[in-house]
Amino acid sequence: MRYFFHIGYKGTNYQGWQRQLNAHSVQECIEKILSQFLKEDVHCIGCGRTDSGVHASQYYFHINTKKIIESKLFFPINRMLPRDIAVYEILEMQENNHAQYHATARTYNYFIHTKKNPFLNEISALYSVFLDGTKMQEAANLLIGKKDFRAYCKTPDRHNHTFCEVSKAQFYSNSKKDMFRFEITANRFLKGMIRILMQQFIEIGSRNLSLATFQHQLEEKSSPKTMKLAYPQGLYLSNIIYPFLKLKPNSDYCPLLQLEEWKAFHQDNDIHSAF
Repeated sequence: MRYFFHIGYKGTNYQGWQRQLNAHSVQECIEKILSQFLKEDVHCIGCGRTDSGVHASQYYFHINTKKIIESKLFFPINRMLPRDIAVYEILEMQENNHAQYHATARTYNYFIHTKKNPFLNEISALYSVFLDGTKMQEAANLLIGKKDFRAYCKTPDRHNHTFCEVSKAQFYSNSKKDMFRFEITANRFLKGMIRILMQQFIEIGSRNLSLATFQHQLEEKSSPKTMKLAYPQGLYLSNIIYPFLKLKPNSDYCPLLQLEEWKAFHQDNDIHSAF
C-alpha cells in the first residue's frame, strides 16, 4: 500500500526535512513515530528538501506499508508527533505515485517584517530597513518564464541543468508597508535559489543594488559578488501540485497567510487586493 501524508511543520527546531547524520530533521522525527505506530520500519519519501529553520505550511511525503491506514488515524498519529509537526490528511494512492518526482509545481512564500516583533521572530525574517516594494516587484517580474537561474544556485554543477520555469513571482505588503510577502511558483527550484533571490530583492528594495545589475546577473548567469542567503525563518513551502492531486493550501495552517490586508504590488505602481 502507498500512502501520501499531507502535513505541515514549523522548521525552527529542525535542520531541514532531510534525514542527516548528527542533526535533528523532520524526516527522522516522523519516521521514528510512524515506525512505532505501524510496528514496522518506515521510510518517508518527501516532496523536496527544506533548509534548516525553513517551514512548510503544505508538504507531502509517501510511505509504503503492508498495513491498512484509515484516514482517521491521523488523530492518534498527531498525538504522538511533537507540537511543531502536524498531519492534516492521509491519502491512499496508486503504487506508482511519487511524492518527489511527480510534483509539477511548487509554491514558496517568504515573509519579512521591518519592525522588531518578538512574536514574529521565528516565523518571519526581520530586516530593519526601508523597502521599496515597487522596485522589488520590478525585479521579480524579470523571473517570469523559463530562465537559466545558474547565477542564483549554491551548487549549480550538481544539477543536470539550471533552467526553471517560473509562473508567478509576486510581492505583497500590508497597509502600513512594514510587512512584506513574496510568493513564487515554479516547476522546480535549485539549491538555495529562493533565499539567494530574496537577498537580492532586499538589496534592490533598500536601494543598495540596481535593477540593471540584477538583470545583468540573470541574463549573463553571473552570480552576485557576495553569495548571501536571506534568513531561513521567513521561508515557507506552501503548495505542491501533482497531476493526480491538487489540494488547495489552507491559510489556517499558516497564520501570516491569514492577514486579510495583503496587497499586491504591480509594475505600474498601482496596488490592489491580492484576494
